[in-house]
Amino acid sequence: MSIKKTKIFFNSKPTSLKSLFPNHKIKRNIKINVVKPLISAGKNDLTFYDSKKYKHLAESTKASFCITTVNLSHDLPKKVEKILVKNVLYELAILLKKIFNSADIDYPDLTLKPPVKKKFISVKFGNNVLIGKDVTIGKNSFIGSNTIIGKNVSIGKNCVIGSNVVIKNSIINNSVVIQDGNRIGQKGFGFIPNKNKNIKFPHIGKVIINDDVEIATNCTIDRGSIDDTVIGKNTYLDNQVHIAHNVKIGENCMIAGQVGFAGSSVIGNEVSIGGQAGISGHLRVGNKVKIGGGSGVVKNIEDNQIIMGYPAMPFKEFIKNWKK
Repeated sequence: MSIKKTKIFFNSKPTSLKSLFPNHKIKRNIKINVVKPLISAGKNDLTFYDSKKYKHLAESTKASFCITTVNLSHDLPKKVEKILVKNVLYELAILLKKIFNSADIDYPDLTLKPPVKKKFISVKFGNNVLIGKDVTIGKNSFIGSNTIIGKNVSIGKNCVIGSNVVIKNSIINNSVVIQDGNRIGQKGFGFIPNKNKNIKFPHIGKVIINDDVEIATNCTIDRGSIDDTVIGKNTYLDNQVHIAHNVKIGENCMIAGQVGFAGSSVIGNEVSIGGQAGISGHLRVGNKVKIGGGSGVVKNIEDNQIIMGYPAMPFKEFIKNWKK
């Protein structure tokens, strides 16, 4: 089974740009039904640019429209029509609520029913399993007791899903093992501070788990907000790992217990992370990096580094400081 990257878990309402931004002079009034990240937006797409961290992506974006600020707008190509606002993420949250009416709350799946065995001939189910509408499960897969698989979820062949697992808004490829008690594809933690009331940030992305991944017990993996949350091939997660929205973890990684990834961080291939380490949001960790247990990563890490401590530093420097 191949990944259906275009699969959408929310129905959107196509809306004209002028109606979304009535106080702005929009030169081309097209209808949009999604907002895309800078890196994946193309012609006639709407994107957003809210931080200098993403200047390299802003300079090369192929989007036709971009929500941004006056100060950041100069980094965008001239052909991009700039929609200038004071607070990009606040305006984006309001816009997404207009396009995706229910994306700011994880509503219960009212389509859940016991599996129809004729539909899943070569799949084995435990007791009290519930399956949502339009779920697909590949051959020779096992689904444990009391597990819930939400509508539109895709699971590949030769997968083992444990007991008491909840999977929503996710695409899971072949030969994936998800042990007991995991929660995958729920809405992430996202709020925009406002004067009187924090604004919930809608989540319209999904979780993509690639081939041969193994996830131990009681992990939580949030769906993406604008982008997707992705785990690469042959990566192993120990117990109680938390992966926030939009995180990208590469291939052949080893993540020990109780590691936490804040939102939108990107982890390279063949990375090893010791237990209870924390990775701050919007960071990049290079390939073949080793991070010691209990470390706090607060800045980007280049390839092939060995780091430890809080804040995380090169291992030799950490040992030198420890001996003082």
